[in-house]
Amino acid sequence: MGEEHGFAELWVPEDYFFTGGISGATAALGATSKVPVGLGIVSAMVRHPAALAMELSTMSRMFPGRVWPGIGLGVPFWLRQMDLYPKSQLTAMRECVTGLRSLHANENLTREGDYFSFDAVQLTHPPSEEIPLYMGVLGPKMLELSGEIADGTVVSVLAAPEYVRWLRERVAAGAAKAGRDASDHRVATFALFAADADSTKAKAAVRPATTFYLSAMPKSALTDVYGVGDELWEMAQGGQEQIDKAMPDEWLEDLVIAGEPDECAEKIKRLLEAGSDSVVLFPAQPEAFDETVEFASREVLPRI
Repeated sequence: MGEEHGFAELWVPEDYFFTGGISGATAALGATSKVPVGLGIVSAMVRHPAALAMELSTMSRMFPGRVWPGIGLGVPFWLRQMDLYPKSQLTAMRECVTGLRSLHANENLTREGDYFSFDAVQLTHPPSEEIPLYMGVLGPKMLELSGEIADGTVVSVLAAPEYVRWLRERVAAGAAKAGRDASDHRVATFALFAADADSTKAKAAVRPATTFYLSAMPKSALTDVYGVGDELWEMAQGGQEQIDKAMPDEWLEDLVIAGEPDECAEKIKRLLEAGSDSVVLFPAQPEAFDETVEFASREVLPRI
């Protein structure tokens, strides 16, 4: 549906425990013919890199040039539910992404790591082309790692323009360390989205999803760079309900894309000007997905 309405790319999330990203992205690729489909994101910890490399290679062979995988740790709370949260997040991410890169290059990989080991692992059907690897990460050291070893960064929902500018600086530092050109590093920024001719109605529609994600990530670089990390942490002690009661209206203005079409277009432009290569609209009301896509295509995109 997005392709026929003029959207340039499609990203499929894997938020636990909702829907699977690999199966969802494959279905989306099968239902489209031109647009790239990104995974935003799959957790490095949930699948061994050897298995993930096999899945991504299969997808790429089926749909050449259209598979953009984003790999991250995932929301800490969800990982802890599965007892998969690593002590060294940087080590886990480096081992996963470099392992994927080696296997996709058709290497016979033997490596002992702290989290992922390989004993003469080689893909029988490696990808026939290079698959761009994105990292879905938040903090300064992780962003530097993304600049060093990845081809792009997937930015979580709730990113303000200030955060995107800060992210670009961190990515550039990591790219410089590895002798890479940071201008080649793509940034895809997710944004919770609701648009309506009635601005108040749109912002009310996006509020529950906003408070849900704020409660799931109450302390992160997203909110620290925006300047509300400590305030949000205090609110979060009372859960999502307390955040909903206490959250200032300004947060909805700056952290999501919601309002009437001109407002939404302006907020998208701000993220692009801050350093995003694309802004991925994440409908805040899944039950109104079709209507949201149609309205965005008709009323918002022409204003950008």
